Amino acid sequence: MSANPSNVRRDAGYAGLTTPVGTLPASLYFDPSHYQRELSRIWYRNWIYVCRSSDIGAPRTFRTLELGNQSIFVVRGEDGVARAFHNTCRHRGAALCREAAGRFGATGIVCPYHSWRYSLRGELLQTTSVQPGDGFDARDFPLYALPVTERLGFVFAALTPEPPPFEATFDLPLERLASWGLEDLVVGHRLHKTIQCNWKVFWENYNECLHCPGVHPRLAQLVPIYGRALLERRDDPHWRDHADDDDPRYGGGLRRGAESWTIDGQPVGVPFPGLSAAERKEGHLYLTALPSVFVVAHLDYVRIVRLLPLGPERTDMSIEFLFLKETLQDPERDIMKAVDFTNIVMSEDAGICEVNQRGLRALPHEQGVLMPEEYAIRQFHDWVRAELNRS
Repeated sequence: MSANPSNVRRDAGYAGLTTPVGTLPASLYFDPSHYQRELSRIWYRNWIYVCRSSDIGAPRTFRTLELGNQSIFVVRGEDGVARAFHNTCRHRGAALCREAAGRFGATGIVCPYHSWRYSLRGELLQTTSVQPGDGFDARDFPLYALPVTERLGFVFAALTPEPPPFEATFDLPLERLASWGLEDLVVGHRLHKTIQCNWKVFWENYNECLHCPGVHPRLAQLVPIYGRALLERRDDPHWRDHADDDDPRYGGGLRRGAESWTIDGQPVGVPFPGLSAAERKEGHLYLTALPSVFVVAHLDYVRIVRLLPLGPERTDMSIEFLFLKETLQDPERDIMKAVDFTNIVMSEDAGICEVNQRGLRALPHEQGVLMPEEYAIRQFHDWVRAELNRS
């Protein structure tokens, strides 16, 4: 039975929705033409996480990124600067990089088709024609350059000449991660999954915890407020009843006695020395950069989760685990307790997102409805609509 709205009590500062809100139309999660619209208006116009700076640490090393029907690469120049280009030769359009990662030779970037040669700055240095033809000027045919930026060991690129200000990409200032010293962290493990769902389905799942008690039993035990199907203290309409209670069920954070997101709740890596008492107690700090990545910082490691669309109903997910060098150099430390816990949680998320996707095509289902705790999904939907309508 629905509650009588006139008798509903909501404490001041309550974060949740107060009236039912419709979701995005169901067709937006599987319609091929709309998927193409999202690629062009969202994915090709925003900053996308490519790799860690260490992945292109040495001069001439490169990484490629496949996004929709676009292929780009980032490369470290001899001057130490990272640059991004479309993976396309200016001769007849051949792909320059055939591998996901590698290192160009000392002569620069050489097209595998007709051996046009470019500098690491993208300048055309040489063609292979006996005569270039009257009026041909190599300066007119540099590689198609793209914006690229490096921050705290992250490399981002954009497929548009004028992306939004990078400072607005994350929902919190990147400086919030300063205590973790991300520039110096090392990738200790990587996971990869292909999820049979639209990319938006995953982000919606990420933005609510109504599913947590039923889908994530281990996580709900580690983070007790998640076991109450809430993300934050003020998601409870009666949050003031426990405003001064430091019990993790009401205030958030890890269960008492736990220190990190691992199988047993105990740290597997050397704790980051610069963390404040509040950061240690919280157990996790989330930063999100739509549409491609979120970062979660823990006591002893950092996770980077990147999403890329593979089609209207397929999404690529990659996860990187970052540790202090001392952790990876110590054979007594078992980082897999952290990796395995994440793998359990993310596999549960992937599985339930696929369940969500399978039900969206029902003929009568034109639109869903958001419950009060799903206010962050409403915010995500507003962002999607704004991006689609942005001039």
